Amino acid sequence: MADLQNNVSPFPFSLQGKKGLILGVANDHSIAWGCARAAHLLGAELVATCLNEKARTYVEPLTKPLGIHLVNCDVENPQSLPELVDAAVGHLGQLDFVIHSIAWAPLEDLHAKVVDTSSAGFSRAMEVSCHSFASLAKLCVPHMNQGGSLITMSYLGANEVVPHYGLMGPVKAALESLVRYMAMELGPQGVRVHAVSPGPIRTRAASGIESFETLIEQNIRRSPLGRLVTLDEIAHLATFLCTDASSGMTGQTIYVDAGSHAMA
Repeated sequence: MADLQNNVSPFPFSLQGKKGLILGVANDHSIAWGCARAAHLLGAELVATCLNEKARTYVEPLTKPLGIHLVNCDVENPQSLPELVDAAVGHLGQLDFVIHSIAWAPLEDLHAKVVDTSSAGFSRAMEVSCHSFASLAKLCVPHMNQGGSLITMSYLGANEVVPHYGLMGPVKAALESLVRYMAMELGPQGVRVHAVSPGPIRTRAASGIESFETLIEQNIRRSPLGRLVTLDEIAHLATFLCTDASSGMTGQTIYVDAGSHAMA
């Protein structure tokens, strides 16, 4: 069992000296990019991923000035995750935290009723958006010798019916359950596991959701703070969960949504 008492930093709100891997940067509106920027400011050394060479043209101008090593990663390619982790560990030497911020479903299945989704489309959505987190953990944990954090991104639609969220609701519900089971399994190694559940935010992935602007307007009306959350607010929560300040926490889905999850 990891000796967490000896591993906690005297500066618990810092990521100084920590090594992190962040998956899913697509552009400057990506949650993954917000997390990378925040982790860099807290002192972390980072490897980040983008999907392919086309995405790299948008992402590299963001990551290169910060000294963030960028790797292409398509989790539907069976070799992609092992190659990514090898590259990350080769560059960083170890891993202290991993942020998984990728989700995808075929558009025709995303826009369909859940009962009308194809088996193939549902399976692809589950593999990319959910099971890839477990696969990533299996590869990364052997390199997390001092314990650490695994973070993924969820959404309120995992627990409540959100119109037009479709098959991603069941997929995110599975992801949140996965977080709890992974927390139980990896806790003895000092590895903490969380899902961050942001309110709706205008990212490339969210743009595929039908009537997304209506969802945005409803969230603003519903939330006690009367607004959307910002990319920085999401990133601040995610990076806090990667610091030693969160060392007593694991297995949670934590909302950052201006309070809208608490409203009936």
